[in-house]
Amino acid sequence: MERQGGVNQSPSSLPLSYRLARRFYQFLTNIWFREVNIVDDENLPPEGGRLYITWHPSGLIDPMLMTAVLPGRLTTVAKHTLFRIPFLGRLLKASGVVPIERPRDSKDAAASRLRNAERIRSLSSNLAHGGSVLIFPEGVTHADAGVRRIRSGAARILLDALREAEALNLPKPSVVPVGLHYSESQRFRERAAVVVERSMDLPGLPPLVEDSEQQDGLNRAWVDDVTELFSTELRRVNLSKTTWSERTLIWKGRSLVYAEKQRQAGDELRKPSFATSVLAARRLRAGWEFMANSNPEETRVLAKRCEDHFDVLEQRGITPYDVDARPERLSALGYGRYFFQWLWALVWMFGLITWSAIAGNYVPYKTNGLMSWGMKKMNVDTSAIGSMKVLSAMVVFPIWWMMASAFITWSLLSSSSPLNELLLSHWLLLSITKLPSLGVFVVFMFWWPVSAKLHLKLYARLLRGYQNLKRWEIWKDDTKEWNLLVEEQRQLSAELVNLGAGLVLPGDPDWVDPAPGEDDVAAVRFRQSPSMS
Repeated sequence: MERQGGVNQSPSSLPLSYRLARRFYQFLTNIWFREVNIVDDENLPPEGGRLYITWHPSGLIDPMLMTAVLPGRLTTVAKHTLFRIPFLGRLLKASGVVPIERPRDSKDAAASRLRNAERIRSLSSNLAHGGSVLIFPEGVTHADAGVRRIRSGAARILLDALREAEALNLPKPSVVPVGLHYSESQRFRERAAVVVERSMDLPGLPPLVEDSEQQDGLNRAWVDDVTELFSTELRRVNLSKTTWSERTLIWKGRSLVYAEKQRQAGDELRKPSFATSVLAARRLRAGWEFMANSNPEETRVLAKRCEDHFDVLEQRGITPYDVDARPERLSALGYGRYFFQWLWALVWMFGLITWSAIAGNYVPYKTNGLMSWGMKKMNVDTSAIGSMKVLSAMVVFPIWWMMASAFITWSLLSSSSPLNELLLSHWLLLSITKLPSLGVFVVFMFWWPVSAKLHLKLYARLLRGYQNLKRWEIWKDDTKEWNLLVEEQRQLSAELVNLGAGLVLPGDPDWVDPAPGEDDVAAVRFRQSPSMS
């Protein structure tokens, strides 16, 4: 019989508190991000416990997103200080979060270590019996471009779980690395992708010996080895680079490759999904590093040309997409199409939806923004600002919705309200004053967030239309030397595509993932024939 939280657990068998918490996280993440992709979830092992590991670039947003998209009941490990925050502590407990204490934050360090040991044993047992556990092995959230030093806690939990599963003849738990990618984690309405990687192959368990000191040494050696494997794997799946400039170069480079492939296929240039962009960046990173080892001088020259080209675009206030998307002929019909798209969104923006969204969400939204501004002024770490935005939103928005719903209910139904008097003066509107007050209050409580979501969709259309109109004005500016920019960018794009055409890269049908502890570059190889690409 499978324990609660097993991987095959149906959604209806999950505790009500967990289902409600997950729904709330899904609601939050769908508002926070304009696009959320989960990729390769077919990689999830069909049996046994799952230990999910990933990096921690964006505070509370990371576990909320993982809980929202991953199946089954997820037990997440988090620092215990989060449970001291009103409302958040209850929400974390409902969503299966287990607190781990840092002895330095406790008045009684010895008692803290005992509690931690008990919770770690419980996590290991849960994992051994088919549960799903999420750990951020770095131990802290951060805004670095690369993965920080991995701590040994995840490997220690895994060791105990593997031994318990083996002793009880249960399916062996698996380690599932997860790539967590954000177009910009601290900004509202950006894009996210959760990429589920294949389970890791692990070294054999250390043998059991009678001498406790020797056993401890064997265990420590295994834990150290596995921790190092985790570190390499997380750098691989999260496209970790040493600096943000290197990461930026890869992301800009993959946009050139994507545009060139669209041209070669004769397709209309469209912005790809974020999941497609993540895979393209992973391919470029692997191929680039492979060629840097195989042909360093040629690769260095190409990298310098790319950097110089991107610098020129930045100086002129344009992007690689502006260059690739520019029509060969700027016609009035093309401009009219962009103008109509912008005008259509603008007309709908002035409807009931937008005014409702403003009334129900403008004040808490600006309050939230003011808090973020204050934190930046106090030099709060950027990785914590996203968490505080989410935390404050969970408190400020519902309070304002309740106040706004109560005011509307009073305005419509109270005899002392001027609006109520106006409604009573006309027989067509008289029925509104007879509505149940509780029903009116509940309807508006739901309407404020719904109107905000609909408004965001309209606003996104309006913004795209406006950007297209601005882009058209930029395209008409001949001082940008468009012919030279287009020629250089297409030449760079073709060279980048050709660089990858002769290689077997991630996502290719014949790609084989690297062994645990090795990066993607270790599995890249030359094709026998370029025509096979």
